[in-house]
Amino acid sequence: MRLGRLFSGIVLILSTAAAQGAPLEAYGQLPTLDNLAISPDGKNLAFSTDVDGKRTVLIHSFADNKIIAGLKTGTQKLRDLSWADNDHLLITQSTTAAAIGVIAPRSEYYLTQSFSLTTKQQTGFPSGVEDSMNVVLRAPQCRTVDGHRIVFLVGVTFVNNNGVPALFSFNLESNHTKLVERGTKYTDNWLLDQNGRILGTTEYDDKERRWSLHIRHGSDSTEVFTTTAPIESPYVLGVGPDGTSLIFMVPQNGEIVQKRLNLADDSWLAPLDLGRNPAGVVRDPVSDRIIGTVRLGVATSYVFFDQADQAAWNGVVQAFPGENVQLVSSSDDRRTVVVRVDGAKDGAIYHLVDMNAHRASPIGPVYQGIAAGDVAAVKLIRYQAADGRWIPAYLTLPNNRAPKGLPLIVLPHGGPAARDMPEFDWWSQALASRGYAVLQPQFRGSDGFGWEHLAAGFGEWGRKMQTDLSDGVRFLAADGTIDAKRVCIAGASYGGYAALAGPTLDPGIYRCAVSVSGVSDPHDMLEWQLDRAHTSDNRALRFWTRFMGAQNIDDPKLQEISPLAHAASVGIPILLIHGKDDTVVPIDQSEEMERALRRAGKTVTFITLDGEDHWLSKSVTRLQMLQATVAFLEANNPPN
Repeated sequence: MRLGRLFSGIVLILSTAAAQGAPLEAYGQLPTLDNLAISPDGKNLAFSTDVDGKRTVLIHSFADNKIIAGLKTGTQKLRDLSWADNDHLLITQSTTAAAIGVIAPRSEYYLTQSFSLTTKQQTGFPSGVEDSMNVVLRAPQCRTVDGHRIVFLVGVTFVNNNGVPALFSFNLESNHTKLVERGTKYTDNWLLDQNGRILGTTEYDDKERRWSLHIRHGSDSTEVFTTTAPIESPYVLGVGPDGTSLIFMVPQNGEIVQKRLNLADDSWLAPLDLGRNPAGVVRDPVSDRIIGTVRLGVATSYVFFDQADQAAWNGVVQAFPGENVQLVSSSDDRRTVVVRVDGAKDGAIYHLVDMNAHRASPIGPVYQGIAAGDVAAVKLIRYQAADGRWIPAYLTLPNNRAPKGLPLIVLPHGGPAARDMPEFDWWSQALASRGYAVLQPQFRGSDGFGWEHLAAGFGEWGRKMQTDLSDGVRFLAADGTIDAKRVCIAGASYGGYAALAGPTLDPGIYRCAVSVSGVSDPHDMLEWQLDRAHTSDNRALRFWTRFMGAQNIDDPKLQEISPLAHAASVGIPILLIHGKDDTVVPIDQSEEMERALRRAGKTVTFITLDGEDHWLSKSVTRLQMLQATVAFLEANNPPN
């Protein structure tokens, strides 16, 4: 495909309706458009897409209506695009590797480089600093310092052969990297004001389970807040809209409490009204101050502190009635914005909104080849678990079928402290396109529904977190939506564990199960974590044992919730899928499960994904996973 014709070709696809349902390839490959970022002046748009089968970053000029630059991402996985200024695009990628010359486990390493529109040159950073790695630990931040545009990055430097976090700066004009400050093994992050001045740092002592906030006044640093944080730590949201306060959130007595610090004198201010359970914040692209919050429910909503900002956003939402509108990127003056719109009218599509002209123009679909008529309806439902707890869930119903007696796929999310989102979900939509109803329960232990709902999952891994899923099946069967004899379960990561726990710990509900990168044996998983951390007391292990209800990695309770230990009781076909480059759940979790099932004479299929990580980051292997899953489900739970 010629680069210059790509943008117009993407827009034209909007008027081309599919004669039949979209093929699996449309759902299973990476998005046609992704990582959209508009330049500070609003004149250019960067995005990622596939060109000749290769993931590629393209930059489109609105004035010329053509592609003005493009670069292939190679074998590395693209994670983010952002603009440092109107000439420099920041590209963050990752790769699965073992660091050369460093004693560290095979991990996912993140790298950031700058691409200049003027010179068409790429520059990686941090680079050229002695005793430092070229990896980044956090997303880059851009500031204007003394008239120069500077990129700040948190990376790694070495002291006595021990790696510690460090703050680097990169001058976009001179291509010079500077070590701004070397942290300690406890340094978690640096906080910057809009001029690049260090406001303070956050620290975490894993051994002491202690989180602290340190504020700078000149050359002095004062610890202004500290708390015990065995697992969940406080987290800084950012500088408040007034520019004089710092807002951070603290887990406290079973709630998440907002703290607001006066940066001038370290006194405490009244908290802002951020709403209940904010899912995120909106930042001004110039000052980086918080200007609004993000709320999630049936749809995504935004609440801005300034009435003019709220009125402007309300105007954008009103242009897409009945659809879910998400803010993706904006120019520095916030008058040109990119939004993602999900709904029955256009499916999933990006629009460019010109606030001054009061005009929205389609950029292109998130997934080429999926027309609006291919998108199944999704609704947020609630049902009661056996103990009376209300469980929210997303229910996707297939098109052109009456919602009665449908075959069902239960699709639990990963995490488990995560949640599904009110937007187009490629996996659930692909299954619905094949005639299945899809249930995505936000079981106890899910995040985003309040601390109480999250904490209700502690100790319930494989127990009530599991029966929350089957209670959803019973609810849908009772009202006639689904056929209780035609139910399978599929999931990835923790969802993959739940898919294995269904037939082993909560039998009689499902007729087949698909586990993608799932945990099969909690004990071995914790032992693997222990080997990587080189300490028996660390936050990751405390997180897992709390959900699993175990005192330590040798707790016999882990056997109770181990699908591997109960493999002989399986009475349904199981499909295992796992990426060879998974650094979150090792592939031997699936390998051991396959061996145990085969020894017990059970029906099992195991598919390995070459070069794939935990997040299904590559089109070829993601599609391979989806095609194998659908073929397995259709063979063992026919949709018709």
